[in-house]
Amino acid sequence: MSASTPGTHDPAAEQEAIIDEFSLFPEWLDRYQYLIDLGRKLPLMPEADMIDANLLQGCQSRVWLVLEGDAACVTIRAASDAAIVSGLIALLVRVYSGASAATIRDTEPFFIDAIGLSKHLSPTRATGLHAMLTAIRGHAIALAG
Repeated sequence: MSASTPGTHDPAAEQEAIIDEFSLFPEWLDRYQYLIDLGRKLPLMPEADMIDANLLQGCQSRVWLVLEGDAACVTIRAASDAAIVSGLIALLVRVYSGASAATIRDTEPFFIDAIGLSKHLSPTRATGLHAMLTAIRGHAIALAG
């Protein structure tokens, strides 16, 4: 996250940076590897947070999602037991964590189509990505009003 002041994080700029990074990999096998590498760099989630109450429904793999903060700055922490899903989490955390609830609510995840994820994810992973986005944006909408 590049924000220096809570709530000033710019999801659109992060998405543009992600698009630029993925454009360096013309082959999808390389993009998958990059996604896996991003997931490996996720901060470890404390065991205390890896509880059933934080398990996200709608994902085939196990995804723990913790949404914290207030309307001024939403913090997202997440983990998964699957490598590619961890990479998807890393992208979502990078785009949305640190932004205000209103910014999250108003920012569509255009990077998903731009880097080809919508065409190259398996149906179960696409469903999981949608579930994560729905949870993050739903939380933001509840905070932003």
